[in-house]
Amino acid sequence: MAAINSWRKLCSGLHVSGLLRGYGYRNSSSAGADKTIGFIGLGNMGTHMARNLMVKGHSLVVYDIQSASTVHLEKLGARVVPTPAEVASEATRIITMLPAGPHSSCIIDPVFSNPFPNRGAQPNSIFIDSSTIDSDTSKEMANVAKTKDCTYLDSPVSGGVAAAKSGTLTFMVGGPERQFREIQPLLLKMGSKVVHCGPTGAGQAAKICNNMLLGICMIGTAETMNLGIKMGLDPHLLASIINSSSGRCWSSEMYNPVPGVVDKVPASRNYEGGFGTFLMAKDLGLAQTAASGSGSSIPLGGLAYQIYQMMCSKGFSGKDFSAVFQFLQEKETKDNSTD
Repeated sequence: MAAINSWRKLCSGLHVSGLLRGYGYRNSSSAGADKTIGFIGLGNMGTHMARNLMVKGHSLVVYDIQSASTVHLEKLGARVVPTPAEVASEATRIITMLPAGPHSSCIIDPVFSNPFPNRGAQPNSIFIDSSTIDSDTSKEMANVAKTKDCTYLDSPVSGGVAAAKSGTLTFMVGGPERQFREIQPLLLKMGSKVVHCGPTGAGQAAKICNNMLLGICMIGTAETMNLGIKMGLDPHLLASIINSSSGRCWSSEMYNPVPGVVDKVPASRNYEGGFGTFLMAKDLGLAQTAASGSGSSIPLGGLAYQIYQMMCSKGFSGKDFSAVFQFLQEKETKDNSTD
């Protein structure tokens, strides 16, 4: 909540700092504007995505609320600006990678709703929101963008930090077909697969479904590995059997939650880095909202949501979501001590 309030405080002043074209308005038809990309949100994912764009020839103008997050990119040649407003004033292709819907709305709403006719996003700008948020918010922001002769595309990603580093992310894009085709080459500089899922909000729908399944699978993998270990099986042996059998899944093979089974994943470094438990809880909350709105039954999704919420309340919010394995072990220890 403190982080969201910080973003809101910052964004409330955007109409003051303004998106004056005098800050550096560039005609979108120029070669320079095509090469310059705006990037807002340089966390675990955004930093690597932005770096890949620079490595592949783009100039970047960047912003993050944590100034320390911009240091590495600045050394590589990115131009760091003090507000999101200045990012929008210097680029016509702007990527946002933020933790949640309130952050995205906080950044994008003031850009488009500024009432002054000489301020606002440059005409024909395309905002590419790679944050994972609810579909309704995406649709609302797209509608506002349209009134300003701009386009908003929801473009969440899958693959995690490892894929962000290697440039092999999957992008799930919702929005107009023409603008999708226009930005597809740009996204392929950060990913290996770019899919047009349909109209605005469809990208978020696909991402929410994927992450609900991921959250469920990780809990199942953690429970299975924990049970096998308690029954005397070596975790490496058990994992190898699962991964050559019908129980095989990404959580067991590529991101196993047991420390030491897979090298260089969060479980093997005390669950640091990776995809935070609080983010998984947030995404499962989005799935709950979507299920209610569509009349869908998701009992396992609901149980998974409760488990990740419980983890957050027990101090696991900042750890990778695969820490559900550690959570289960600690829960067993506590339960056994009270018997």
